[in-house]
Amino acid sequence: MSEAIIKLENIWKIYQLGKVELLALKDINLEIPSGGFVTIMGPSGSGKSTLLNMIGTLDFPTKGKVYLKGRDISLLSEDQLSNLRGKTIGFIFQEFNILPNLNALENVMLPMVFQGISLKERRKKAENLLVSVGLADRFHHQPAELSAGQRQRVAIARAFANDPEMVIADEPTGNLDSVTGKKIMEILTDFHQKQGKTIVVVTHDPNIAEYSEQIVNIKDGQIIVNHQQAKKVLWSK
Repeated sequence: MSEAIIKLENIWKIYQLGKVELLALKDINLEIPSGGFVTIMGPSGSGKSTLLNMIGTLDFPTKGKVYLKGRDISLLSEDQLSNLRGKTIGFIFQEFNILPNLNALENVMLPMVFQGISLKERRKKAENLLVSVGLADRFHHQPAELSAGQRQRVAIARAFANDPEMVIADEPTGNLDSVTGKKIMEILTDFHQKQGKTIVVVTHDPNIAEYSEQIVNIKDGQIIVNHQQAKKVLWSK
């Protein structure tokens, strides 16, 4: 197995709600292999969103250790972690989260600003990414002028803007019809197969899980299943 890009070691997450303790994650151990394609599944309230935040280093555990590329995130300063996360991880959200006042090209260019990339390079890279997700003719369209599927493609292009090693997608097809959802998963699979990107998808849809190599099922804050499966071949035709 490839070296882990993310490793969770004996992770517990407990939220304090007044006098009540809410146990969100219980003794989670999980490795995300570099270059892997992992699906995390579970019912509403199972803890998968909390687990996603741990994998994305967006939150800290109550107990346990999170390692990003072998580094214990609890030993990093806020700036060090933000910088490492920015270079290593891209995020795709169910609600797209693209800015309504920026066009498609500007939305994809935005994350590169924070990495100090020149305007010329930002524009060229954003154009190439939008072409790769099938939006060559939508560079200057505002989000309101795009369909839901096109907005999600912009979000995917933006997630890959800083050439991250891993992209985390939270219910990326949740607001899309099945045909559009399939196209979105094929785009993600393309990045995985052709560029070796690590992909982590959180979903409740078993059809989405078919695209991955590893399925992690979570229930009541605990991993109940973690198994490998054969890749779904999409590019044989």
